[in-house]
Parts: sequence; structure tokens; C-alpha cells
Amino acid sequence: MFPSFTGSSRPRRQVNLSGRSSNPFAAVSAQNTQNALAQAQRERLWRQQERERPPAAQRIQKTWRGHRSRQETRKSWRAEWDWKEAHARANKWIEGADEGTTNANKVARPYDSQEECLMQLRLLVQFASAQGDDIQRLHIFVPRFIRSLHSLQIRCSEDSWKWPLLRLARLSAATLQQYRRCPLGQEYKTEFMSLLSILATAIPQQITLYSQFFFQALAETAISLNNQNPLHCLLLEKTILGLLQHISAVTVSAYQGFASEFLTIPNLPTFIGSLDPIAHGLNYKMLACALTGLLEKNLLELKSREELIWLLAYFIFFRRSAHGLAKLTEAPDPEYVKAVSRLISYLAEDIGLRIEIQGDSPPVDHHVSESSQRLDQPLPGFVRDQILNLVNQQSVTSLLAHSEISPTSIDEGPKSSSQASALASYALTLLRVFPRRGDEIRMWLYLGSASRQSIEGDYLKNRLPAIKYFWQAVNNTKAYALISKDPREAIDLLAPDAAKKSSQRPASHASQLTREARDQEWRIILLFLELYTFVLKVMDDEEFLSGASLPNVQQSWTRQSALSLEGVKDLTKFLKNLAFSMYWNASAMTGIEEAETMSSIAEYFSNISGSVPETRKDAMSSKIEEVTIAGVNGMTLNYMKGMVTGLLRMIYERDSRRKFLPNDHWLMTRWFDMEGFTSAVVAEEEHRHQIQEANDADGDGLEADIDEVEVISDHLIGTQRTQQVRNIERLKRQQRKASRRKYLESITPRLEILQNMPFFIPFATRVQIFREFVMLDQIRRRGVVDADEWRFSVMNNASGRDTISRHRAKVRRESIFDDALAQFYDLGEGLKEPIQITFVDKFDTVEAGIDGGGVTKEFLTSITSEAFNPKTGPDLFVENDQHLLYPNPSAIDERKDILRQAGFKEGSADWNEPMRDLLRRYEFLGRVIGKCLYEGILVDIHFAGFFLLKWALTGGSGSATKESSYRANINDLRDLDEGLYQGLLQLKNYPGNVEDFCLNFAVTDVISAHTKDDQPAKRTITRELRPNGSEIAVTNENRLVYISYIARHRLQVQPHLQTSAFLRGLGDIISPSWLSMFNQSELQTLVGGDSSEIDISDLRRNTLYGGVYVIGNDLEEHPSVKIFWKVMQALSDEDRRKVLKFVTSTPRAPLLGFDQLNPRFSIRDSGNDQTRLPSTSTCVNLLKLPIYATAEILRDRLLYAVNAGAGFNLS
Repeated sequence: MFPSFTGSSRPRRQVNLSGRSSNPFAAVSAQNTQNALAQAQRERLWRQQERERPPAAQRIQKTWRGHRSRQETRKSWRAEWDWKEAHARANKWIEGADEGTTNANKVARPYDSQEECLMQLRLLVQFASAQGDDIQRLHIFVPRFIRSLHSLQIRCSEDSWKWPLLRLARLSAATLQQYRRCPLGQEYKTEFMSLLSILATAIPQQITLYSQFFFQALAETAISLNNQNPLHCLLLEKTILGLLQHISAVTVSAYQGFASEFLTIPNLPTFIGSLDPIAHGLNYKMLACALTGLLEKNLLELKSREELIWLLAYFIFFRRSAHGLAKLTEAPDPEYVKAVSRLISYLAEDIGLRIEIQGDSPPVDHHVSESSQRLDQPLPGFVRDQILNLVNQQSVTSLLAHSEISPTSIDEGPKSSSQASALASYALTLLRVFPRRGDEIRMWLYLGSASRQSIEGDYLKNRLPAIKYFWQAVNNTKAYALISKDPREAIDLLAPDAAKKSSQRPASHASQLTREARDQEWRIILLFLELYTFVLKVMDDEEFLSGASLPNVQQSWTRQSALSLEGVKDLTKFLKNLAFSMYWNASAMTGIEEAETMSSIAEYFSNISGSVPETRKDAMSSKIEEVTIAGVNGMTLNYMKGMVTGLLRMIYERDSRRKFLPNDHWLMTRWFDMEGFTSAVVAEEEHRHQIQEANDADGDGLEADIDEVEVISDHLIGTQRTQQVRNIERLKRQQRKASRRKYLESITPRLEILQNMPFFIPFATRVQIFREFVMLDQIRRRGVVDADEWRFSVMNNASGRDTISRHRAKVRRESIFDDALAQFYDLGEGLKEPIQITFVDKFDTVEAGIDGGGVTKEFLTSITSEAFNPKTGPDLFVENDQHLLYPNPSAIDERKDILRQAGFKEGSADWNEPMRDLLRRYEFLGRVIGKCLYEGILVDIHFAGFFLLKWALTGGSGSATKESSYRANINDLRDLDEGLYQGLLQLKNYPGNVEDFCLNFAVTDVISAHTKDDQPAKRTITRELRPNGSEIAVTNENRLVYISYIARHRLQVQPHLQTSAFLRGLGDIISPSWLSMFNQSELQTLVGGDSSEIDISDLRRNTLYGGVYVIGNDLEEHPSVKIFWKVMQALSDEDRRKVLKFVTSTPRAPLLGFDQLNPRFSIRDSGNDQTRLPSTSTCVNLLKLPIYATAEILRDRLLYAVNAGAGFNLS
């Protein structure tokens, strides 16, 4: 009818999801839209099932028919095989069988021909399985086959035999594997194990194709043996070695199966008796290659941590057995190093926690799940012994035993960088896993050496120190060369691949390196940095500078390890660029830029205000933590940043003590916009302060509540759940604070650089930034900078009078320190605010004068003069031979001795209060010095360099308020005790046996005491430098550790409480992060002023005049003033300093010039008497100068007054 119609005549199915009837006249249905949708889905599912049902039924029928057919075929094969064996039985197939012969004495008769044996074998392997009656059939065939193998001289390697025998071997292995579930008789077990031992030697290549299965079966068999039958253990060893000793293309596969299935059995020696036969028969180098391949796949995910710990122990044992357990001096192979490094790095947490626990580990069932393994159990004895063999001196020192350097290419580094990288990876892993033995490992590495090949070909003629071996390897890396030229290259060398892909930066030379190549080079660099950091701790300045001379085999090992000064210069250039990039480009290295972009998009579409920024900060900071360097577990970007910064500062400190680098070598100003640098740093400081305040507000109140609840909950029943919730909340809050701190570091790069590497910026700029920080803090606290304006604003408040009264004090000149301590200690950081001082005499008569700032200065300088005087002061500080001050190391012990003689019990209230009072005095002195720095008041006090270094290291990334970052070294001992320093140098360089000195790891402290008659005396206190130190002799091997322990005790441990209290007080006034911007000599300049020559022109420009000396409208100075400046210009610098100290109480100029002197240098007249001497008011820096007629008179009177100490009385 319609021939042109090409569509379907089938009506389209109507689908109604509205829930309403399509019939307008139908009744309204109560079914809603959701019900209609669900009904449509059910119908669709039902139709789909109906369509799939017929094909599924067909597949089931097909599968069943195939299964039934196979069963019938196997049944017919079994019947045929049984008939042939029964026929042989009827023909007395058992030799010597008769009516009275028992089964135990029957011996299977071999087959009559190879064809008969092969036919029965093929028939058997086609139907047999490792269960049911087939096991009995295997029991019948195996002994006949073994007899036939010898009698018929069957060649199993022929193709006709290989694959049937492989099937037979698999059946036998599967049968043994079932032994633990279905025990077999000893006769069965012996037969099957004998067969496997024969076939492992006959067709090893075929069996190796299924090595995982076979070694899994052998592992099950070993566990079932339980060391009860020596024959079975012997057969097991023969089977294993048969598979491992055959060399072919698939031998590595056999070793992989052996490692993954057999060597992961816990307590293997208890099952098979001894590992020695296997250890002597295998090739551990091939085992190392196989294990490396497994670790690159997924072995770590497939095995439990307990199994991997045992695998590591067996592997170490096999290598030790291969080289002799007694002495192992062979350098480890690269594959061995890779395997051990990977395993021990993955198991670092388990080993680190369990190896310190003493005692025997309970027996471990290898079937126990990993979740039930307890980290609080000690390691098994065998495992512990093997792992500890990795960290002995002989093992570590021999790492470089066979590393060689060619004399014709000394500057080109080792022959193979992969060799150096493998050794570095191994050593770094040991350092990360055994942190408590880190110094010992570093020392053993430092004592190791490579061989330098001579021109004649003689090896080991010259030893090359390990530090120089790795230094040459570092010089051979592309990373070192690229970063030394441009710090921006470090971004691509350190950033993870994901961060680099998302970055929009142009491709650099570093981006052309593969990840493996980058990791290989970074391992070499990191180990060198670890070693060189250790070397600098034990190397004195003379040895350090000896690198400028030619090496001499007669020199000490430390001198031979010194780098050339040109090498040190190149190293610092590399370290500067690397450190700068890690701080300046932190966000680019960690992928924070990508996170910021993604989070900004999320912020745009988020409906919850404020939720994204917090998440963003946490995510960004976690990225910083997660970035791993060189593929070494635990070697994070933060760890590397700290190590590079620490090493850079150590070299800088040596250059500060004895200059060997150019003046501007340390500056990195070309990478900064110095014009806006100060303002940018101040803005970052303000930003950081705001975030820190938010953190404190977020956590302090909640923390107090939690602590209070916990105290209450400890005494209540049923509050365990509440305590758990509180602990979780505290943990989350700590993680949140740590996350914000890491995020803060990434957004304040200038501050981070200033606090960790301040020498990148000129000193004058840092001083200016310091003063800006102080001003910012004053405005933040007071709202104004001027002291009078602050007092006026405070008086208008309700509690203003109380605040003002707490900042006022009356002090007696004869006890100024004690009065100041009593009245101002409780102020704490409130001492930052302006104080008002009234001096009174012994009759409480008030001295005339109003404190406009000058009296405060006199008050502070008087406190320092009294408290820091080592002769007449309170004995809180002592001085060295150069008259430099540091906290009295024996102050705590001396106070304790006094209290003991007084009969007080240690720990009682009468004991604790005097001890607290002593520490309060140190803390208050810290606040006084901080107040002087805060107000810009210079004091004439000189501190020892090692003590000032502790100030500089209290800041940094953590902004610690105690000496947490200071690390004692032998060079700092020189400022403490020159005699001790020289003695330790002699000990370090002694060519003979240091045991002749009869030293041990104990130290004797001498303190000042008094007898019962109150006569001065000396008392000695012996302390151990390490546990049982008095029983450990100092030897040539451990003398460097002894020296480091002595330095740590004298410089850190003994004065710890005193120093911590002082720095705590100093930190109350001056932020530790501000102090970290300066080194020790710069801090001394900050405290006491500039030691350079006094600039008379600058002083003249910034002098104020009073009385008749006031400059009039003609802008001309008074004639006497002109004479004064003429005399000052002609004086020597020494006399100028005397005049300056006469007026200002300090002989040094302010850091940024005399315009920073507070109060300003002033001169006013004091009459016309030509015999009168000049006088001063040091509180306001005022010189009272009579009107002298000539320059000669003025010079004579001025110098007389200065040298005689003239003041109010002499004038």
C-alpha cells in the first residue's frame, strides 16, 4: 500500500514516569513519581533477565556435559591404569614377594621397558589429582618409577619424558602440600620427597617454570617436617639446591620463587635444622638479583611485614655465609645493596621499634595475620643478630673496600657513579633506620677509604678518605653542576613529577634527567652532606684550613679528609643555591601552586564559607611532608632542607671565626628586590603573626578544657570513651597546627631565609629589619611607639593606674639587681613596655630627676654592670681567658651542694625554692638584655662566642625558645677552656694507642664548695657520658665519639638549665626568630655596638646642644664646640672610645650610626671655669663641657676626666 515506507511498523512502547494515568477519564492514582520510576526499573531488570536466561541455560548444559564427559574419560583411564598395575601384581610385580612377605619388606619391581613406564606415566598424569584414591595410585607408581629410572637408564631430559615428568612433579608437590590438612604416612612422604629431589636435578628448567608453586609446596613441607626426620630434611635441601644450582635462562625465576615463598617462613631453622647446607650451596649474588627484581614488582604488598623481616634476616645470613661469618671485609655488591636498602627502608618502623626491646620473641606462627602482629614484641634472636651485623664497624667501614679511583681522572670522580649511588643508598638507609646509632655509622663511614690506583698498577697503595671519594662523586653529578650555576635548576631536580607536570615553567636542563638518574645523583649528594656534617663536628679549624696544603700520608686521617679551600668555596656556592631554592621556591617544589589553583576553584563553587581555606592549608602542608628525596624512605624535603641549612651555617661559622672566603661570598642579593625587601619582610612578619594568633586562639582554650576534663575523668568510672574522644581531638589539633606552620613557611620565604640563612642579606639591612620588627611589635602592643603617649593612653583606662604602678620601681643603687628582680620579674614579657625608675639611697631618700628615658638606660646598664661582673657580681656568669662571659656551668651544682650542707632534702619545698630562685635570676637577666636590645640601649658586655651562638640558633623554622638547635663541637670548646681544647686535640691526633691514657666515658666536674667551717674548697662530681660509661674504655676507634661527648657535656649538658633559663627570658622580650637573623659576632655588635673606628663626622651630625651651645639662627656652632670637635678629630681611636664610653657608658657606636643612639649624644655648657673638668650624665648621654679658651686646655681637661673616671664628684 505504501511501498516507500522503510520504518518499523511495530508500535513504540509508551513509558510513563509521571505517576499519572494517561487516560484523562481514569481515576486519580495515588502512586507518585518515585514509585513509577522504581516500577519501571524492576520491569526493565526482569526483561533483561528473561533475555539472558536461555543463553545461560545453554552454557550451564554445555559445561555440565563437558564435565561429565571428562569424568567418564578419566574413569576409563583409571580403570585401564588399574588393570595394568593389577596385571603386574598378579605377575609378582613386587620383587621377592611371596605369601609370607610383609608390605614393609616389599621392594617395588621396575617396569620391563621404558615404553611401558612412559605409557603408564602419561596415563597417570592425565587423570590423577592430589586427593582421594589417586594418592594411592601415586604411591604405587612412584617407587616403581624410581627403580626403573636407574635400571632402565631413563633419560629424563628427552622431550618425550620432560612434560609428563613435570606433571608428575606437580602432582607430588601438591600431595605434599596437602600433608598438613590430610596427614600422610612417613612412607608416602619419603617417596614423594625422593621423587622431587630426583626430578629437581633431572628437569630443573621445566620445574623452574612453576617455581612459585613448587617452593610454596616445599615451604608447606618444611613446616610439616618440624626437624623430626633428618632424611626428610636432607631430601628437602637436595630438592632446593637442585633447582637453584642449575644455571639457565630461567634460574633467576627459581631464585625468585625461593625468595618469595620459602625464605618468608618465620623461624625456618627450627623446621629444617640448619640453614648452612643451603647457604653453602646457593649463589647469593643471583639471589640478590632475583630479590631486587621481586622488590621492583609487588613483593612488598603480597607478604606480611613479619615475613619480610625474616626474608631480610635470611638474606643477610646467606651473604655472611658466602664470605665467612667471622670476618666480612668484602664490599657489598650493588644488587645486595639495593635489596637490603629497599627491604630495610620498608621495614624501618618495625625494626626501629622492636630492635630496642630486650628479651626473646615468642614463637611466631606464619599463618597469623599481619594485623595480629605486635610491634611491642622484641625481634627474634636470629633476626636481631643478622640485622645488627649491618651496623658494626667492620661491616660499615668496608663499604668502600673495593672502590677505585684512577690517578689520571681524579677530578672525574669514581669509575661508575652507579657504584657510588648504590653505596650511598645503603648507607642512607642505615642512617634512617638506626637514628640512635647515626653518629657511630657516620664515624665508621668516615674512617673507611677507597683505593687509589697507582700508575704502576698497584692497588691500595694510597688510601682515599671516604669523604673525598664521595666529594669527587658529587662533582661528577649533573645536579651539582646545574645547581651551582643556577638555583632555579633545583626546582625540577627536587619537585615531584606531579608538581612538574602541573607547572607552567619553561623546561630546564634538569627536566631532561630521568627520575632514576635524579634519584641516583641525590643519594650521592645526600650521603656526602651527612658525612661532611659529621666531619666538621670533629675537625678543628687548623685541620679544616689544612686542606689548602698538599695531602701527605703522614698526616692524621682528619687532615687527609679535609677538602681544599677552593673545594669548600665551590661547595658553599652549591649549598647556597640549593638552600635558597628550597626556601624561596618551596611552593613550586611541593606542588602547592597547583593546590592553590584547585582550591580557588573549589572556593568559588563552595557553599560553605571558610571551609576550603583550612582544608587547603592542611593539604598544602601535607604535600611538604610527603615529598621524598632520592627514593629513600624518610628522607623528606624538610629533612634535606634542615641538613643543607645546618651544614651551610657550620661552614659560615668557621668563616666567621677565621676568614677564608671573599667578603661578599655569602650574599645572595642578586636574587632579591632589595629596594622593597625590608617592607616585604615586615609584611610577611605581620601576616605570620596574624596566623599564629589564630592558631593560639583556636587551641589554647580547648586545650585547657581538655586538660581539666582529663584530670576529672581520671577519677571517674565510665569515662574511657570520653578520654579517647579528647585524645583524638588533641591529636587533630596538633596536626592542624603543624599543617598551618608548614603552610606558613611556604608563604613567608623571605622570613624563612632571614631566620635560617641570614648571611644571604647584608648585615645593615638585617639590623634595619630588626628595628622595624621591634617598632611593629611596639605598635601592636601599645598602639603607639612613644612612651609618654602610651602612659597617657593607659591612664585613661579603668585598670590604667594598676598597669602604670606595676611598671614603676624604687631601687637602691647598692642592691639594684635584687630590687629590680623583686619588682619587675612578675611582669614577664610586660617588661617590653616603658618603665619608670626612681633611685633611692640607703635612707630611702629619692634622688632628684625625672625618668624621661635616661634613668631607664642608667638602670639597665647598672644592672648589667653588677650582675655580669664575674668578680663582684652574684656569680651567675664567669669569664674565659679572653674575658668573655658565659653562664657559670657549675652554678646549679654549687647551689645543690650548699643546700645539702644545710640539711635540706632533695625535692622538698625548701630545696626547690632556692633552685627556682637561681633560675629566675638567669631568666630575669635574659629579659634585661632583651630589654636593652628592644630599646636600642648599648651595654658594654662581651659574651663568649659559643654562648651567643645559642642565641642565634634559638630561632629558625621552629622558633624555639631554648638551645634546641645548638650542636656542640670541639671548636667551641676553645672559648670555654683553652686547656681542655688543646688536650682533646692531642687525644684526637695521638699516633699511638690512646688506651695508654686510661680514659673512659666518664667526666669529672669540679665545683666550688665550702667546708663546715665555711672555708673555700673544691669538690668533684663524676658523671657518665653514656650508660655504663665508666666501664667503656676510650680507644682509637671511639675517641672521636668521646671527644664529641665531652664537648656536648661541657657546652650543653652541664650549663643546660642556666642557659635555657636565660634564653627563655631573652625570648620573652625579643622573638627568637629575630635573633636567628644574626650570627654570634653580629649579636655581640647588636648588644654592645659597632667595633669599627669611631666616625666623628657622623657623631657631629647627630649631636644635640643645650645651654649657650644651642645653635642660633646663623647656624654656626659655638667656638668651644668647634674646638671640641677639632680635638676629637685629632684623638686616636682608642681615646675617642674612652670619650664615648665616658658619655654613653659604652665605647662602641650604634650599628646604623649615631642617629640610632637613644637618647642622642648631647653637649651643654657648665660654666667658664678653666680648671673645671668635663662631667657627664650617662643616663641621657649628656656631656657637660665648660667653655674652654683653647684647644690645649680642652684636650688636657677632657683626657684627664676620661682617664680618671670623672663624674659628678670630680666636676
